Amino acid sequence: MGSVLESTDIKNKLEDLSGVVIKPGENPYNSLIEACDDEPAKIQELYAAHRVRRNAQQRDKFLASDYKVLIIDPYLLRLENPQMEPGFKDTRYCMTFWGRPPIHILELAEVIQKKLLVVAPKLWLMPLYRMHITTLEIDFSRTAEEIEALKETLRPAIPDIANFTHRHRSRLVKPMISYDLSAFALSFLPAAGEPPLSPAPTAPDAVKVLKQGDGYTYHHLRRDVWERAKEAGVTVQSRYIVPSAHVTLGRYLTDEDHATPELRKKWVDAIDEINAWLEAEVWDKPGAELVGEWVVGQEKGLDIRVGTLWYGGGRTVQMGEGF
Repeated sequence: MGSVLESTDIKNKLEDLSGVVIKPGENPYNSLIEACDDEPAKIQELYAAHRVRRNAQQRDKFLASDYKVLIIDPYLLRLENPQMEPGFKDTRYCMTFWGRPPIHILELAEVIQKKLLVVAPKLWLMPLYRMHITTLEIDFSRTAEEIEALKETLRPAIPDIANFTHRHRSRLVKPMISYDLSAFALSFLPAAGEPPLSPAPTAPDAVKVLKQGDGYTYHHLRRDVWERAKEAGVTVQSRYIVPSAHVTLGRYLTDEDHATPELRKKWVDAIDEINAWLEAEVWDKPGAELVGEWVVGQEKGLDIRVGTLWYGGGRTVQMGEGF
């Protein structure tokens, strides 16, 4: 009989630190938009507040005098070390809508991963080809049969959802590292008037774009695909609805790099230094070597994904058209 394992989500719940209260029974993404009077600058401020508060909270945890251990993912640990439990399989099936980073964001992520690896060489790094942003999680930790039934219910709406970003374009900007005791990610903010930085869409880009400009934020995109899933007859069972737009960079599989107060201080200081470098050299910098803007849907549309999706696995049901 296999081990009974506990997901890191149980020990490390992702709280909404923006201060917005979700109204029961409504599209949960509407609450933040309404609280911000549908103004991009205010939406950006709430996304920023969430990640700044969470980083401060997590820094305190790393440096606390009563610090105990990192929250190591027992599933990933076994998948990466098969000798621990021969024959182990992750049976947590999920269904999500992923955004796939364009090449310039993957290049930025790789540079940051390398910087972090200098400080903590035993990190588990997300392979670049698996990187994604979860635009909407439909359901998680179900059986294969349950996810198959969800997929079939949603099937008539899948082409429209997969291609949604082709004509509804939202920008993400100001990348920084967000982290906690279980993982670290590259997080973004919805754009609000920053200079455009992304490469031009691949020509010809003649489609009639229905929504673009910073008045249509990433949060609006999430709201709209949630609505389409609901209209298709699916009950969205996301683990959390928080103002976060992030791509996982990696996780911890050992305490060795963080075993002493000095090593933990070195880790959080390194993250602060990289974030300061991002702000100074990458944010809002036309002509910079690394591009810090992502128009969701560039190169690839939404990836309608099912299977064992943790750590970037699973399979594609349909990939939408990019621009």
